[in-house]
Amino acid sequence: MASQLINGLHHVTAIASNPQRNVDFYAGVLGLRLIKKTVNFDAPDVYHLYYGDETGSPGTIMTFFPFGEIQRGRRGTGQLTYTSFAIPSGAMDFWIQRLAKLSISFTGPITRFDEQVLQFEDFDGLGVELVETPDTARKLGFTAWTSGSISPEYAIRGFHTVALHEISGDRTIRLLTEQMEHRLIAQEGDRMRFEAGLGGSGNFVDVLAVPADKRGLQGAGTVHHVAFSSETDATQGEIREVLIDAGFDVTPVLDRNYFHSIYYREPGGILFEIATNPPGFSVDEDVKTLGSALKLPSWYESKREIIEQRLQPIQVNTL
Repeated sequence: MASQLINGLHHVTAIASNPQRNVDFYAGVLGLRLIKKTVNFDAPDVYHLYYGDETGSPGTIMTFFPFGEIQRGRRGTGQLTYTSFAIPSGAMDFWIQRLAKLSISFTGPITRFDEQVLQFEDFDGLGVELVETPDTARKLGFTAWTSGSISPEYAIRGFHTVALHEISGDRTIRLLTEQMEHRLIAQEGDRMRFEAGLGGSGNFVDVLAVPADKRGLQGAGTVHHVAFSSETDATQGEIREVLIDAGFDVTPVLDRNYFHSIYYREPGGILFEIATNPPGFSVDEDVKTLGSALKLPSWYESKREIIEQRLQPIQVNTL
């Protein structure tokens, strides 16, 4: 198999309830940039909101389907339970004070793999972590987005890690290491850390074997899927063949406007995606104005007026 078909993390997509509260948390509290305001391709009366760095670099992108009045889910096995973002060395005190000021409860900081970790939840109960690390320059072209209340020296630098909770991690680990080019680099108790590509922050996947935990239930505050980055359509095609040869049920390539995607479930039940890095988020919007207008795929343009009437207006508020 050719080397580096998978580079690391691309994006994480989760389910939310109220879209404005979602914007208030990820753009307001965390200071991420709202880089794309579009719709769920399968349910155009529901937003698909994308957050990331200044340009939406792979490895920085958190996305949501905010369904409105929807029941909360439950974290548990068969789920990605915590998404960790990287913050620079020396930024932890700032974030502790910021969360406290905004009345957001948190746990920590705790030490994990010799790094300081702050753990909390968004307004829907989705598990979020901030990891203080000097290793935040792992991707060329990455540019931190800074809002009015968060200066550059404290701003989030993209993903650090995703945590997969499994009844038993053995088959998931075989998938990661045998087909998906990940390497085991560390272990603490029941947590095993793997990395892909060049390694480092943004390329980590933690697998936790927690057989006593309840099975997770999908709903608001749970992750829908995690996407891994592949450089081109060609490399994505190669890894697709590798997965099919290994017995996985992989979808055809789907055009998501800003990247091309394939999907399959890992042995523990978590939905995996492999997404291409191009074409990126500036294909239909200038970088300076990313996220400012509702963008629709071509097949929904004729229904724009109806779609806009059904969507709740949202705005980015600086907190």
